[in-house]
Amino acid sequence: MQSTISLTTDMMLVLGLLVLAAYMFISEVVRVDVAALIILVLLGVLGLVPAETIFNGFASNAVIAIIAVMIVGAGLDRTGVVNMLANRIVKLGGATENRILAMICGSVAVISGFMQNIGAAALFLPLVSKISSRTGISVSRLMMPMGSLAIIGGTLTLVGSSPLILMNDLISNANRSLPLGISTIPHFSLFDVTPIGIVLVVAGIGYFLLFGRFLLPAEKIESKSRTRPQSYFADVYGLRGDVHELLVTMDSPMVGMQVGEAEKIDGAPLILAIRNTDAPRLAPPSGDMIWVGTMLGVMGTKQQVQAFADQQQCRLQPRLRTFGHLFNPALAGITEVVIPPGSSLVGKSIGESRMRTRIGINVLAINRRGEIINEELRNQVLEVGDCLVSHSSWKNLTKLSQDRDFLVASDLPKDEARPQKLAYALVFFLLSLLLITLTDMRLSLALLIGAMGMVLSGVLSMDEAYAAVSWKTVFLLAALIPLGSAMESTATAAWLAEGLLVIIGDVPLLVVQIVLALLATLFTLTMSNVGATVLLVPLAINIAISVNADPIPMILIVVLGCSNAFLLPTHQVNALVMGPGNYRVADFIRVGIGLSTVYIAVMIGMINLLY
Repeated sequence: MQSTISLTTDMMLVLGLLVLAAYMFISEVVRVDVAALIILVLLGVLGLVPAETIFNGFASNAVIAIIAVMIVGAGLDRTGVVNMLANRIVKLGGATENRILAMICGSVAVISGFMQNIGAAALFLPLVSKISSRTGISVSRLMMPMGSLAIIGGTLTLVGSSPLILMNDLISNANRSLPLGISTIPHFSLFDVTPIGIVLVVAGIGYFLLFGRFLLPAEKIESKSRTRPQSYFADVYGLRGDVHELLVTMDSPMVGMQVGEAEKIDGAPLILAIRNTDAPRLAPPSGDMIWVGTMLGVMGTKQQVQAFADQQQCRLQPRLRTFGHLFNPALAGITEVVIPPGSSLVGKSIGESRMRTRIGINVLAINRRGEIINEELRNQVLEVGDCLVSHSSWKNLTKLSQDRDFLVASDLPKDEARPQKLAYALVFFLLSLLLITLTDMRLSLALLIGAMGMVLSGVLSMDEAYAAVSWKTVFLLAALIPLGSAMESTATAAWLAEGLLVIIGDVPLLVVQIVLALLATLFTLTMSNVGATVLLVPLAINIAISVNADPIPMILIVVLGCSNAFLLPTHQVNALVMGPGNYRVADFIRVGIGLSTVYIAVMIGMINLLY
């Protein structure tokens, strides 16, 4: 096949912006939302998108819909719907691993069909830990399946994932640029993709039930306490020993030091508490002063603490007298806290975040994609998915669980702030679904009615509604929509489609579909699924036109293929579960190869069967 489209200056500019966007997404030289805004500005400056439409993405159906979905999801969470579901799972599933696994995966998939998959995974993260501690099933056998089915569950409805929400807008853009004689591509309704999504969810659950026991790591569970057993933190993070009290004597060289300076002394144990005033307290700020008579609560082996005491001329107390009540396991302990996508702490060091002063927790170690960091913690810059091992009071940890900058990966009970509003939340959620299903109302308007109902009924305050929205995702989506328009209007997508067909040659349509599915997978693993969708949907439409095929299957292969993100912890959901599940990159690759293959085979098979 020979190319019939000549490369123009505008097409070269769009191609240059595509390469620039891909580079910024993959290298992360700037945040993905900043990268998208840079592309948006360049599209306007270069005149590739008309000035009067350059900001249309911010008022698009897809962007308003995704804002509304996040607010509705937050309303359901605030009323305790998911907590109730977790309790039901434990009650019905008993302690049978396969039954519990199927119920967790099925539940998170259904919820993910009606809210963003990262939100569904975030809701289930502490609940999986709770179920693990209650049943004795290893959390590493549950966390990755939960995350994977949260991703797959996004294929159940048109509001389950960003690519599906974006699809109709991209189809509208394509319809404006179709060649003469080509029929307009129809839009999708809420449940048009549901049959495909159901089979994908069943296939995903079946994969983990059949092969999970062989592929998933098995972390040994030694107790059913409210947090991980002490041996877990010792084995994984090297946190060994117990809590001891040190009395600072008048001869100690630490007199006049700040806590932060004392922590830098070679061989220093972890300083968890201090009494240098009248009341002892946990998580002393680094600026707290150490004086004669100061009592320090430290953690380490007895040999380490005794050696430090001898070196610094402190007195090791025979038992916990000053801090006994603070270190009571019923009141305080060690747990794991995850930095989620959208946290304001990403890019800040632990010292800059002032966790001790602000929220009263001591960070003891970091699990970063399988790498354990327990030195120079104050200078460590936080990244998405970092799992922080922290010591704090349960009271402070409960408060922390309400902070959107953190996710507490423990089985601490979350306060259900407004369970009395449960009926309102369900009514407005169902109202949105009915409006989408039974009327011709736009998706964004129907969802926004549900979101405003949550606010007006008191399920959420307006400030809480604003806080529920991931504005990073919103700006990423809104800023990339014009790039898709530019690919269509300049015929860049058509040129790329012809080039791809020239490369692969005269092959059956099924081979073209497989190539598109693999491209969607590759792009999703190396950049955001929104970026992959914007780039590949116009390409898929033009390929379909070039080979005289129906564009609908090609569009679905790309959009659903952008949920095939199981091979690497680059997807936000995978990054979220990596630390709490104690996974390594090799674990994702080992599990993801088979799961990705099953996903592509089932997806293409169902699309061809239905379309």
